Amino acid sequence: MEPRILIYHAAQCDPKKCTGIRLSRMNRGKILKTMNQIPRGAVVLNPVSEVAFSPADREPILKAALVGLDCSWKQAETIFSNSKLGDQRALPYLLAANPINTYKPIKLSTAEAIAAALYIAGFKEEAEETMSVFKWGPSFITLNRELLDAYAECASSTEVVKVQKEIMDSQTR
Repeated sequence: MEPRILIYHAAQCDPKKCTGIRLSRMNRGKILKTMNQIPRGAVVLNPVSEVAFSPADREPILKAALVGLDCSWKQAETIFSNSKLGDQRALPYLLAANPINTYKPIKLSTAEAIAAALYIAGFKEEAEETMSVFKWGPSFITLNRELLDAYAECASSTEVVKVQKEIMDSQTR
């Protein structure tokens, strides 16, 4: 089974640069116009969630969907705070490879967030296919492969947080 990818699009960005729209055009995801369209039980990628995304989210993704919230980082707080439907999950520490936020931690594009979740949940091929539609896309997987592999080895959200802490501690030494 392939995971169903949904993208809530808040229409806050330049459509020519929007990774969510591009994924939709390339048949890698379906755009949702309202948050009410998010299916019950779907895993929603939300960086302000208090629960970390982990491989344990694989089954809910297969049963319902994986949802990316596509909005401007400048207005993200409002969108992310208003997201209540589905199982809210925050991705662990990763570096962006997109041209706007290259090497910035956590500031991932919608496509990067979806690809990271797919990879961590064991859908590595789908993650690579997702990023293949962008010139810079394969760089995201390459840049974060060690981190993604470490997170993918975890069994739970708690383990992901522990691994993330170890990674962060090793970078501050």
